Order: sequence, then structure tokens, then C-alpha cells
Amino acid sequence: MPKGKILVVDDEAKMRRVLQIILQKEGYEAVTAKDGREALQKAEKENFDLVLTDMKMPGLSGIDLLKRITESDEEIPVIMVTAYGTVETAVKAMKEGAHDYLLKPFEKDEMKIIIANALKMKSLVRENRYLRGELEEKYKLDNIIGKSSQMQEVYKMLREVANTKATVLIQGETGTGKTLVARALHFNSSRKEKPFIHVNCAAFPEGLLESELFGHVKGAFTDAVANKPGKFELANGGTIFLDEIIELSPMLQVKLLRVLQEKEFERVGGVKTIKIDVRVIAATNRDVKKALEDGSLREDLYYRLNVVSIKIPPLREHKEDVPLLVNYFLQKFNRESGKNIKGVSPEAMDVLMNYSWPGNAREVENVIERAVILSSEDTLLPQSLPLHLEEEPDKLEIHLPPEGIALEKVEKSLIREALKITRGNQSRAAKLLDISRNTLRYRLKKFGLERERKSSPLRGED
Repeated sequence: MPKGKILVVDDEAKMRRVLQIILQKEGYEAVTAKDGREALQKAEKENFDLVLTDMKMPGLSGIDLLKRITESDEEIPVIMVTAYGTVETAVKAMKEGAHDYLLKPFEKDEMKIIIANALKMKSLVRENRYLRGELEEKYKLDNIIGKSSQMQEVYKMLREVANTKATVLIQGETGTGKTLVARALHFNSSRKEKPFIHVNCAAFPEGLLESELFGHVKGAFTDAVANKPGKFELANGGTIFLDEIIELSPMLQVKLLRVLQEKEFERVGGVKTIKIDVRVIAATNRDVKKALEDGSLREDLYYRLNVVSIKIPPLREHKEDVPLLVNYFLQKFNRESGKNIKGVSPEAMDVLMNYSWPGNAREVENVIERAVILSSEDTLLPQSLPLHLEEEPDKLEIHLPPEGIALEKVEKSLIREALKITRGNQSRAAKLLDISRNTLRYRLKKFGLERERKSSPLRGED
């Protein structure tokens, strides 16, 4: 099978023949044309992967042929060949859309490399467009699952704000689909051809996160051996999705506020101001009101982020959507596993409907994936489902004494216990208590527990 089909255009018969022989020896199919008009006629009847054309020809010139060819197929690479090699002619050809050029006389190896690179670039461009098309199809607004009134409100908001420049704050519990909503906003906007950059703010230590977001210059810190662009630079023209936004430190919240207001920043250790055009989408699974009250989230940053607010309801509040999610994931994992499970038994569906789904849609996905893998029947049965679905997780029971108790005392006791379990590690203690690290620090200061922590032999490193 030929490596590619190339149209060779030259008014000199000997040159056409030489080029054809070289290309055929390299494994290409080479079709020749004696001038631009014949080349256009052949291009209308046949599909070519590349055009190799002389610059100066009688009648239709190489530049004119280039324009006509790329009008009908902008992806086809055109390489110009000229004996009139000046910088001006090469620049003109490149400005008109030529992929590259060759100056006569040229080396065979040079031509082979240029042609191979052009075909590789074409393949990458097509693959990129295909993948972008797949992403756009995957993140169509209609693909977000749910017919309940709560989810219809989410769809309505998405349709209204997707193709705007507005900053969006997405709120919802873990597993509700905040990332899916963020991607849907991007791929249904005019920025869809530009990058979508996802940053989980809770996944990086504070020092690394600053560099991750804003980049750094060589020598800014010990390991900064070269200049590095940050995520905001990489997202220029597109969208940056800042997940777990409340986990940003106060210092980084100030820097982010400046980016939102001024559309500019400096790399860590740098002095050059970098201007950007980026749409910011933020998300959190925390209680925003509490975060504002305890200082975990700056009020001025909140108002900048919350231009548009999208709240995704937990699945327990719209259980009528559970069968839709179950069916969607059943079909998905049927395709992936090569199975053909046709549905869910009424008994299994009762189990699924009676469960509270603390992990939301993500937990549904995990449960159905497991069930499809384990099932040997053509219908999902209760025995294919995890046992914990039939029994709700144990709920914390705290008995209030008849004489009452100060809530602050309970909080202090729980914080001390969490720090004891984690040997003083604040990050891990915050996770045990299901609060942010900033909230824990606020509580430590509020209850005067910082002094206890400093003097404790169990004090750990964060």
C-alpha cells in the first residue's frame, strides 16, 4: 500500500519524470501534471495527500494553483519548488498557505524529509480535528443526563451562559459532574478550538501550585532550571477550570483576583507582565457560605468568580434520574466489555432506587461498571450489586446529655482527636473532618488550639 498519493506539477517533462521516480522509490504513488490547469482537473477527480508544484509555470502559476487547491481543501499540504530562490518568493508562498518550499537544485534527502514532515503534520491535524469533534460530541449539552426539574434548571443555565465570556462558579458535592459541566461550557462556546486546561487546586502544595498556575522563570527557586509557562498561559484564548477553588491559599487568591480583574500576571520570579485572554470556570464541593464566614474564601474573589452560579443538585434530591444514569452506564460498559446485558431486573432497580448515593453519579458509574463485569446473566440482578447498597452506611450518632453541652466543646474535641489520629498533620486531619485546611487553621486559632499543637510531641509536618 502506498505511503501517500502525491500530485507532481512541473512544466518540464524531465523534472516531472525525475520527481515521479524518486517518489515511487520512496513508496509514494506519484501522479504528474504538466501545468496548473491540468493539476486542477486531476485534483477535482482524485484525492491527493500532498501537492508538489513548481513556482513559475506558464498560464496558472504555482502561487495561483496553491490558492485554488487550498480553497477546496485547506488541509492538503502544498510544497513549492522554485529555481528563482529569493527570500521574497519563499515568504510569499508561505504567506499564501504553502507548507514549505524547495530551491532548485535540491538534494533528494532534503525533499524526502520535507515531504515526510508535511504528511505527518497533515495526519496530526486530521487526528486533532477528529478528536476535537469527538470531544464536542461527547460534551454536547444534550448529553448531560437528567430529566428532573432540578437538572432541567442546570441545562437552562448552561445553554444561556455557554457561549459567553462570563466567569462561572460551579457548586456541587463530589461526584455530581462539575468537571462534565465545565467541559460542556467550554465545548459549546466560541473558545472550543482553543485549550481547555483543568487544574485541581487541592492536588498541589501551595508553593508548587503558584508555579503550576503562573509559571516560573529560570532560577526562581532551586529546581527552576528553565523558564516554564503556567496553566494560564497554556489556556490563553481558551478556558481554565479551577477545581476545588476554596483550597487556594490567601496569597494565591489575591493573585487570582488580579488575573480576573486585570487579565495579567507575572511568572514566579519574573518581572515581565504577561497579558492573557482566558475564561475562568471555578468549582467547589464545599459550603461557600461557611468558607466566606471563616475566611477560607475571600469575599472579593467570590464576587469575581460568582458572575454566574451553577448549582448541581446531589443525586438523592432527584432520584427519578437514577434509571437514566443506570441505563447510560450500562450501555457504556456493555460496549467496553463486549457484553450484551439488556437491562436491570425490577428487584435490582429497587435496590438502586432506595440507596442514597452519597457518591452521586460517579458512584452510580462505579457500581454499574462492577455489576457488568461480575454479571453472567443477560439482566443485572441484585446479587451483582455491592452489598453496601442494601444497607445504608452507618450514620454518626451523638447523644446529647440532658443537661446539654456547648457545641464549641464538641468541635474542639473532634479537632483534637483528628490531629491525634494524624499525628498533627493538618492536611490529613482536615480530610478526616471533611473541611478545608484553611477552615481547620481558622478553627485552631479560634479555639486557641494552636498553642497545644506547637507544644505537642505528636506535631506533624504538612
